Order: sequence, then C-alpha cells, then structure tokens
Amino acid sequence: MRILILGAGKMGSFFTDLLSFDHEVAVIDTDPRRLRFMYNTQRFASLDEVDAFRPELVINAVSLKYTTQAFDDLLPHIGPDCILSDISSVKTGFRDYYQRTGHRYVSSHPMFGPTFANLGDLSHENAILINEGDYMGRIFFRDLYTRLGLNLKEMNFDEHDETMGYSLSVPFVSTFVFAAIMKHQDTPGTTFKRHEKIARGVLSEDDTLLREILFNPNTKPKIDAIRDELKRLNQIIDARDEQAMNDYFAHLRRNIELR
Repeated sequence: MRILILGAGKMGSFFTDLLSFDHEVAVIDTDPRRLRFMYNTQRFASLDEVDAFRPELVINAVSLKYTTQAFDDLLPHIGPDCILSDISSVKTGFRDYYQRTGHRYVSSHPMFGPTFANLGDLSHENAILINEGDYMGRIFFRDLYTRLGLNLKEMNFDEHDETMGYSLSVPFVSTFVFAAIMKHQDTPGTTFKRHEKIARGVLSEDDTLLREILFNPNTKPKIDAIRDELKRLNQIIDARDEQAMNDYFAHLRRNIELR
C-alpha cells in the first residue's frame, strides 16, 4: 500500500519507521529539517510531490490544532479513493469533518507516546480504534495495532473523548497541580521523586498536545470533580476527623481496586 504520513514529529516518525519496510511510504513536513534522518521512505517538502505518489492511505500525525487544515491543504492532491486517517488524542468534530470531505476515513488513537512508552515493547500499552468510518481502513489499523501487541479497544467518537477526559485529563491536571506548588527538595522521598519524574515527562510534551488535552470538552467536568474532592479532603483535615479520614482512605482504595 502507498501510505503518506503528514508530519515528521515523534508519532509521525514512529509510524514511518513502523510501516516503511512493508509498504511504500512517503512523509511530508513543513520543516524539511525533520526529514533529514528518515530512512527507507520518500521525503516530500511540497504537496505538489504528492500528486505523483498517489497515496492510498494518509496518516495525519500533525498536532490537533492543524489536523483539519493539513487535510484541507492535501485534498486537491489525492484521489477520491484515498482513505484519510488521524491519530489525534481528541476527536471533537472529526466525524462531521470527515463526512464533509466525502472521503473514506478511519480514526484511531495510539495511547502511548515516546516520552514514557518503550517503543520496542508495547505489550503493556493501549490503543483505541474508532468503530465508525471505512471498514477496510479499520481492518488495517486493527491488524497493525494487534501485531504491535497493543491492547485494542473499539468505541465511537463521543465515547473516545469521554474516555480521554478520565484517562488523560485527570492525570494531566493532577500533575499540573503538583508542579504548580512544587519546591525543590534536597532530600526528596521516594514518592516525591516519582511524582517529579512524571511531572517532568508530562511537561516535556509539546504545548500543543497539552492544550488539546485540556481543551477537550470533557476536561472541565473532571477539573470540577477534582476541586470538589480537594474541598472534601480539606474539610476532613480541618475537622481532624479520624473516622472520616479512614472512610476516605477506604473509598480511595476501592476506586483503585486495592485490596
């Protein structure tokens, strides 16, 4: 299959490396310097070069802010049978956009990133495949993610964004709160060091990625829930109510299924 990858960032490079030995792959990026070390793939600096390549599948790996614009710019250079796909972490509005293009489409979300994941062993990582759109496109990504050993879950666009509200927004916001009040420790404890490592990893991500997670419409209700829980905890601490605190610990352990 002829596959065009839009964007040579972390995930674009990952998919290029992953697919280039089994398919005819080309990658295009607005910054030609990102293409310097691409191996076994065609490297395009202009959309005009896409015309002759005639991709059968496009994997859009640019940041969410530019995803639909990248598709819009590309559409005049691909045939009507080319399948469009994205790997975005927030899918709001994508169903309507794809339907307006008239192209077949498939949407997925590899739930890992180069910051934390061991890209050589993804057996403990997850991926989401949107169960809408083109059947053959879904088969392609289902087979790809299965070969990587990923735990694959299928859901629709709305279910995906609701899931991201929990899976990404809650830990991201919790990490931001930790980082916001953090002070350097000369003798940090083990738990502090672990939280600091997570904070450094999250905040090393591109600002665009962090924004798209926070601007997910499902994030605000989760922030409200965090605020309510902090208020509840603060009330227990103010009252120095040992039983209430024990009950709260029990509630937390049930939530994380700790026995």
